[in-house]
Amino acid sequence: MTSFSTQSAAARERGALVLFSGGQDSTTCLGWALERFGRVETLGVDYGQRHSVELECRSRVLESVRALNADWAARLGEDHMLDMSVLGSVADCALTDKRRIAFEDSGLPNTFVPGRNLLFFTFAAALAYRRGLDVLIGGMCETDYSGYPDCRDNTLKSLQVTLSLGLDHPFVIETPLMRLTKAESWTLAEEIGGEAFVRLVRDETHTCYMGDHAHLHPWGYGCGECPACRLRAHGWETWEKHTHYDGQ
Repeated sequence: MTSFSTQSAAARERGALVLFSGGQDSTTCLGWALERFGRVETLGVDYGQRHSVELECRSRVLESVRALNADWAARLGEDHMLDMSVLGSVADCALTDKRRIAFEDSGLPNTFVPGRNLLFFTFAAALAYRRGLDVLIGGMCETDYSGYPDCRDNTLKSLQVTLSLGLDHPFVIETPLMRLTKAESWTLAEEIGGEAFVRLVRDETHTCYMGDHAHLHPWGYGCGECPACRLRAHGWETWEKHTHYDGQ
């Protein structure tokens, strides 16, 4: 794993904006960004989620990231929050109301929020434009995921071109987890920040679709039953079998 000190001078001078939900993937991406760019800011979005736990975890995770590494704290800049609750009113899905999680006739789970990542990156680009940031970072992945079309690499490559043309600014969209399994995401977290960062991701981030941040499992908090919990748990168990990590 490369460190900030080994990055090129050009990379160290660049600024990045991380789509930061307070979940496992976005927190891992935040650590990845802090090892690469001289200035890193974060963007959270309230899109009418069915629970507020994720948004409540964000600030605690950011505080812990700053406390974990003084160099990261020096590079971690402003956190922004965007009210996009109108998306929840039109999305009509299981992540924005209390319906049971199931598969639709299309084959996609009803946790798919139509257009979410497209809108997130579009608004992120508008903010980044004004903040002088040219790298946009998201935790999308098409290896271990639910088939969401706006998580696909081709979708985001196309969006990168569109945003760069539409704003007349050369944006780069980085997705460090795109080709990784969930087990490999845990490996990346360890490479980025060691066991301390793994513990932070495990104990403080939130991924559960049901908003359960009361039940602690070896892999973190969650209901243990929803697709997000099962994916996270399977990744942890697979990773733990091939690592020296002792769980402490």
